[in-house]
Amino acid sequence: MQTTTTYKGTDKVLIGFILAVLTFWLFANSMMNVSPVMTEILGMDANTMNIAVSLAALFSGIFIVVIGGLADSVGRVKTFRIGLYLAIAGSLLVGLSPKGDLAVPMLLIGRALQGLSAAFVMPTSLGMIKIFWEGKERQRAISLWSIGTFGGSGLSSLTGGIIASGLDSQWIAGWRWIFFFAVIVAVIALYMTKELPENKREGAGKYKIDWGGIIMFMIAMIALQIFITNGNKLGWTNWITLVLVAITIVFGYLFIYIEKKVPFAFVDFGLFKNKIFTGASLANFFINGTSGMLIVSLTLMQRGAQFSAMEAGLLTLGFAIAVILFIRVGEKLLQKFGAKKPIIWGALIICAAIILLMQTQIMTGQYVVLAIIAYSLFGLGLAFFATPATDAALSNLPDSQAGSGAGIFKMASSLGTSFGVAIAAGIYTAVISRTEPIAWLSNIIGFVGRQDNVVIRQGAMLGLAFCLLLAILVIVTVVATIPDKKKA
Repeated sequence: MQTTTTYKGTDKVLIGFILAVLTFWLFANSMMNVSPVMTEILGMDANTMNIAVSLAALFSGIFIVVIGGLADSVGRVKTFRIGLYLAIAGSLLVGLSPKGDLAVPMLLIGRALQGLSAAFVMPTSLGMIKIFWEGKERQRAISLWSIGTFGGSGLSSLTGGIIASGLDSQWIAGWRWIFFFAVIVAVIALYMTKELPENKREGAGKYKIDWGGIIMFMIAMIALQIFITNGNKLGWTNWITLVLVAITIVFGYLFIYIEKKVPFAFVDFGLFKNKIFTGASLANFFINGTSGMLIVSLTLMQRGAQFSAMEAGLLTLGFAIAVILFIRVGEKLLQKFGAKKPIIWGALIICAAIILLMQTQIMTGQYVVLAIIAYSLFGLGLAFFATPATDAALSNLPDSQAGSGAGIFKMASSLGTSFGVAIAAGIYTAVISRTEPIAWLSNIIGFVGRQDNVVIRQGAMLGLAFCLLLAILVIVTVVATIPDKKKA
């Protein structure tokens, strides 16, 4: 039960929700394309920048569930607005990061705040969509909201590249304007949602923050993230690397142990008793992990083919167009076939997209054609996936757990993105650090054209192969957990 049930969602508020999630998925996410430029201007090493890129998604993933559960109790509107204030603060810190000693702390703190803002905004806005919209109107609202997430992600590389190149000057580096625009969008979102009445679950006020679970989860995830992003630099058998693995295992176990004991658990494992919710959340984790293909392929074009950030970003235009044009097709497929088939179709299309991008052995001109097709297919696959997966998860949640359940679903998005980006980029970075190409791969596949960048092309191929594995896992998960429409 809710304390506010008579209010019906309006398009104005929905636009506010979309703008709010764009501050993360469009603007904060654009670092995947402009990170090479930022690395050079700020004088940072590539590993540190990789951490900064994935840090926002990691912090979002760590806190999104507890914030969603807290919002159910203290008020979803209040929590939503705090998220927008955090987006403003984080974007300013990133945008104002100077070259020198302050660059790393300001950038990392700013990225952490951007991740926290997503943890406040996403579960509350998605939870309120479940509460304030019903039936087909809810599915429409989810589709449009998903344009802000998947569509924003699709436009992020292009938008970042255009802003970084188009507004670059001797006074202010163009990439900084990306984050200044994020501040403006956050302010507009605050205005668009000012009519929202506060709403919280019945019996609100009893919720207690599960600090033990949060701390255990945070330590385990940060240790795992450092292991993934720095394992190659430290050495996979180095004692520090082994300690990081041990910390991940021990604190991961403690997290599960605590969550099963406390009354107000950070993660309500009871929700996972619902097979459909569990399957949709796992599929969401894997599908978002495939976004690692963006940082790998875009970095390949900039370092291997000397494309500018804007030129590389232009290749992804079809991604954004496909998501925006076809996301409501995913909604119609859901209504006709149920959730299972559109999700599988979307994952198969994404498999095809990644396979095309893996053809790094060919000439640049040929690869550009494949990349344009691949990014368009990637957007089409996400469009088919978004609404069916989200609706499958939300429709199996009680209203009283709208925030925490949506938080778990979106935690899967954020952690999937974080680890997908970190692992794919980590594989790529590990390979390009070699002085010679990988012999066994060169024996299997002949790389034509320039031979001075074969290591870069091999690194991209293997990083993309990991993303392909994630897309295959989506299909396996859905087949095992989500029933056909007739059975459902």
